[in-house]
Amino acid sequence: MTVNIDELGPVDWIVVEFPGSKLTGEIAPILHDFVDRGLIRVLDLLFVKRDEDGGYEVFEATDLDDSEVGELRRFETQLAMLLSEQDVEDLVETVEPGSSAAVLVWENLWAAPFGTAVRHAGGQLVASGRIPIQAVIAAIEADAEESDEGE
Repeated sequence: MTVNIDELGPVDWIVVEFPGSKLTGEIAPILHDFVDRGLIRVLDLLFVKRDEDGGYEVFEATDLDDSEVGELRRFETQLAMLLSEQDVEDLVETVEPGSSAAVLVWENLWAAPFGTAVRHAGGQLVASGRIPIQAVIAAIEADAEESDEGE
């Protein structure tokens, strides 16, 4: 994969945990939709199964059968494999024993033009974050309660 750094969008990662040791591949269609619409590019994808005593195994899509990864196998030939062994060890610690997880790294293609403009203007990203959806919902509900009390 050849990437022009001047055109690179922001890169994010997530660890999505599923209770139990069985993956189903149900997330594949929406991920494919994002890729097909040019919103993201999948850069790395791996799967973790953590046993009850804390031990773990890491798998790539080709290591699992279709019932576990579904159409996610399609990304295997496109991956840049960005995560190091140490990254994986650190991420595994976030997964509860007895659970499975998907680790996804993607480039936000939709944001690449903005990033390019920032770099051309001499700017650079110095901080970034994400607000958990639970916090957004709590803030909306609290605001609604305040509005109701003020009437």
